[in-house]
Amino acid sequence: MTETVFTYAAPALKFGSGSSAEIGHDLTTYGARRVILVTDAGVAATGHPARIADQVRATGIEVTIFDRAHVEPTDESLQEAIDFARDAGPFDAVVAVGGGSSIDTAKAVNLLTTNPGELLDYINAPVGRAQAPTQRLLPLIAVPTTTGTGSESTTICVLDVLALKVKTGISHPALRPTLAVVDPALTATQPTMVTAAAGMDILCHALESYTARWFGDFDAKRPEQRVPYCGANPVSDMWSERSMGLLAGSFRRAVAGGQGDGDEQRLVREEMALAATFAGLGFGNAGVHVPHANAYPIAGRVRDYRPAGYPDDEAIVPHGMAVSLTAPEAFRFTFDAAPERHLRAARLLDPAAEGSGPDVLPGVLSRLMRDIGIPNGLAEVGYVDADVDVLVEGALKQQRLLATAPKEVTPDDLAGVFRGSMEHW
Repeated sequence: MTETVFTYAAPALKFGSGSSAEIGHDLTTYGARRVILVTDAGVAATGHPARIADQVRATGIEVTIFDRAHVEPTDESLQEAIDFARDAGPFDAVVAVGGGSSIDTAKAVNLLTTNPGELLDYINAPVGRAQAPTQRLLPLIAVPTTTGTGSESTTICVLDVLALKVKTGISHPALRPTLAVVDPALTATQPTMVTAAAGMDILCHALESYTARWFGDFDAKRPEQRVPYCGANPVSDMWSERSMGLLAGSFRRAVAGGQGDGDEQRLVREEMALAATFAGLGFGNAGVHVPHANAYPIAGRVRDYRPAGYPDDEAIVPHGMAVSLTAPEAFRFTFDAAPERHLRAARLLDPAAEGSGPDVLPGVLSRLMRDIGIPNGLAEVGYVDADVDVLVEGALKQQRLLATAPKEVTPDDLAGVFRGSMEHW
């Protein structure tokens, strides 16, 4: 018997320039008196977190700032934030100001200051024990300063487990933020490569959720078995299609315009923020699949790649970039599972795209990646053919994601995707 039910959930949303100035009022509606604001050093340097903290304090709420969230969080960096919050607390609400790294750090802080145990208790199996929280989490207001991760809409906290050199996550509906405050004005400080990499994350969120296995093709579940990622469905399709349409008109212009502040660039930033929000509302329920599963080992096993616009004190493949590096080849692999969806997506992203075969969508993606400065495949970020086996091993650990792929994915299939992704053009 196949599934007949799909689920949909999302945080409350406040969108628009200036919306971040209202967070103090929003916190009062939750009865908050003491809050922790989580951000990172780079975002703190923009002044946005301090300004938001002062506006919150003006409503009579005490604010403690943690500004050491790690770009691409690790188990060690999350533990540092959790220990800080435990020592400085108790709090009755959490505010995250930053990209996905800050928001995911805030999710971990919220989980481990309200529930017993340690990170490994909650990290997804087989890396961790995948326990569910037993205590109610605090209200969490997520304020993205990058356009891409969608973490303000999702139930996921992503991290690197350093000892295992693997990227994994914590997934539970309780982690979803209570309120997403999306203020496009905060993204004006994004460096160019951050805009490019985070934008590829938006695009892959929309594409992967749109091409995910249809919810009705899964085996029927009992109510207690339902998970946040339920497969493509009519509601997630609507958000994904709208996101791709916005990206078609704004993505290249957002990267080319950099940190400009003219009327056109402000409009482009608003369209990118909308695209990120819509994609988050789609994939946060439908799920993602092969490119995201592959991104975990790509980011987790980086050697010495240091992209412009990111902290240069350590090697890093930013999440959105890691997702994009195998996306063209991954969608060539999944094409035969749903040709009409792959072609529809290609023409949403590029109305001039021609053809009817498996190379159409990969071609659209490769041209876009080249135009916005994304590295030309895995080789450019330091991987070689000899790394394929260990990359496959890491991707296979992401069964929660691979289960949402529109077709069965074998180790040989993944190896072919990785080998085909060494160069794209």
